[in-house]
Amino acid sequence: MSEQQKQLQSLSDEFQSLQTELQTTVSARQKLESQQQENLGVQKEFATLSDDANVYKLVGPVLLKQDTSEARSTVDGRLEFIEKEMYVAVDPKKAERRSIRSCLAAG
Repeated sequence: MSEQQKQLQSLSDEFQSLQTELQTTVSARQKLESQQQENLGVQKEFATLSDDANVYKLVGPVLLKQDTSEARSTVDGRLEFIEKEMYVAVDPKKAERRSIRSCLAAG
């Protein structure tokens, strides 16, 4: 195999690896976005509830009564966590795109 073919094969392998990583990152981001939308819906529902409303949490097969303010706090905390995770997921995706572009430009 000539040197150019080896280099081309190496670039092709790297490109495929980067594509796999990108797909993983996109999948993780989509999952986070789905969770975010679900929690935003719950947050909107909480906004319509009075402070003395009954809120239940599903734990396994059992519904447990939960304090309304505690439930709101939990959802707010989840949303903060999801937003941070989504922010962290953005930078690697940009870096992967740049690397893919450079592989394509080199080939």
